[in-house]
Amino acid sequence: MKHFFISLSLALLFTGSVYSQKNVLTENFRNNLDKDEITRSYITPVKVVWQSDTKNNQVKNTEVLLTRFDGQLSTSGAGMCVLRSDDEMQASVLLDFGTEIYGGIEIAAAIRGEKKALKVRVRLGESVSEAMSNAIDNSVPGMNSATNDHSLRDFTLEIPWLGKIEVGNSGFRFVRIDLLDKEVDLPIRSVRGIFRYRDIPYLGSFKCDNEQLNEIWETGAYTVHLNMQEYLWDGIKRDRLVWLGDIHPEIMTINTVFGDQEVVKKSLDFGRETTPLPGWMNGISSYSLWWIITHRDLYLYHGDKDYLKAQQPYLSQLINQIISKIDPNGKENLDGGRFLDWPTANAPDVIHSGLQSLTLMAMEAGKDIAGWLNDRELNKLCTKTSESLKRHHPNDHGNKQAASLLALAGILSPTKASSVILHNGANDFATFYGYYMLEALAKDGKYREAMNIISDYWGAMLDLGATTFWEDFNYAARTDALPIDQLPNTSKFNIHADGGDHCYVGLRASLCHGWASGPTAWLTAHVLGIQVVEPGAKVIRIQPNLGELSFAEGTFPTPYGIVTVKHVKQADGKIKSEIDAPKEVKIIR
Repeated sequence: MKHFFISLSLALLFTGSVYSQKNVLTENFRNNLDKDEITRSYITPVKVVWQSDTKNNQVKNTEVLLTRFDGQLSTSGAGMCVLRSDDEMQASVLLDFGTEIYGGIEIAAAIRGEKKALKVRVRLGESVSEAMSNAIDNSVPGMNSATNDHSLRDFTLEIPWLGKIEVGNSGFRFVRIDLLDKEVDLPIRSVRGIFRYRDIPYLGSFKCDNEQLNEIWETGAYTVHLNMQEYLWDGIKRDRLVWLGDIHPEIMTINTVFGDQEVVKKSLDFGRETTPLPGWMNGISSYSLWWIITHRDLYLYHGDKDYLKAQQPYLSQLINQIISKIDPNGKENLDGGRFLDWPTANAPDVIHSGLQSLTLMAMEAGKDIAGWLNDRELNKLCTKTSESLKRHHPNDHGNKQAASLLALAGILSPTKASSVILHNGANDFATFYGYYMLEALAKDGKYREAMNIISDYWGAMLDLGATTFWEDFNYAARTDALPIDQLPNTSKFNIHADGGDHCYVGLRASLCHGWASGPTAWLTAHVLGIQVVEPGAKVIRIQPNLGELSFAEGTFPTPYGIVTVKHVKQADGKIKSEIDAPKEVKIIR
């Protein structure tokens, strides 16, 4: 491309009549370019998990695949990994990149005697089991549940002679390569992961004397970072879509870790622009409620009034649409898809309790937004509707999702909600609504108990090999479960292949789902104690809650710069805090 522009520039200098035509072509060409906002980097595998031949006959020198490659092949074929299949054995190798990434792979094939392209089968997997799965093999339960939905992760590819090929994209950590052609050598110099990500700094941070909590905070941040692609996705393998409810925990994590990011506004606007009223975002009424709540929270953290004002026409119509679905007794009767999260999908009474709470929360958010925009009519309407909704008190049904939302909406006492949420500990916790369960516990002052739940529930995913948090996790299934980085073993419950329900059965389940990142935002808000009080983070309250920790420290991004805090528990149990904030930010304690 560089040479193209150089040649074109020379032509413009030395031609007269051609000048105008070439210039137009150049301008048109440039205008047709869409610059990729995503960065690409290469990553080298860290481990050979498995190979079909361990006798150095048909799979040789796999250790070379673990060495760095600068991208340039040579005419030397020495020292290559060599695969050779025959009728007795297919040459195969399974590689581990050490952590989940979003992107594809590059295969660099060295020189060989015959110039014919050779066929390989490539299987990408978020787990070893997924990378080893075969959709046509029903002999191992659960192992036929992998799909190519949304992103190709199992495909056949031709490898060129003395050349490289790139293919992808999906979410994966492991890759298996099988040589399909027989009685021919395939020398491979490198199999590199192509990592696609937004090259943005981690402005927020968290550190305490509990290393597991530190890892959980970082894993939640990384999970969301991977999902910050062209839009803010829910998962990098599937669904890779903008779900307007799922992204609320993600946006709270982004606010905490990355600060103001354009991909958030772009995604919220995508939901609005693709949902003409009277539709519901993603066809789900609660997701339109979350859209309102999210805009309230986004403005609190970043204070972009012009952006908030741009939402006013749609917001006003949406609120009137919601109000039309509330009966005279203050009970919601929302139509469209009635959904909270997957674990409650078949519990209509629980869903009603949640929707009643979310409708009230959305009206309270609408009231705040109307106040900030000086829209007195909308403020009055939201206030009146909130009072009406408060008259209806649905049951919590002993359900953690319902109890948490009812408490956050002010319908159920925090103490009663805590008793439901803490029953059986981390059992019946959920990756998505776990964030709101933690928020409800904080509302009741149960910080120590919430941290224990975080360690138990999200920590169990780490114990099972997670490097990103999952779409779903059944805590009770952890006992003697097969970790995701181990080869399939029929004597153990396969945590990826054997579980799942609804749209996430078995290996189809996403192991990198942004809605599971709630502990990252929660630990900053409640352990570091950083709470935004006034829009644009102009006023921040800092009230740490260390529980059993001896110290906690970290940073928090604001529109004016970074807030830094350090809290140390003294011998008498009191907490000594050091706080540094930009002069534009008022700190209250």
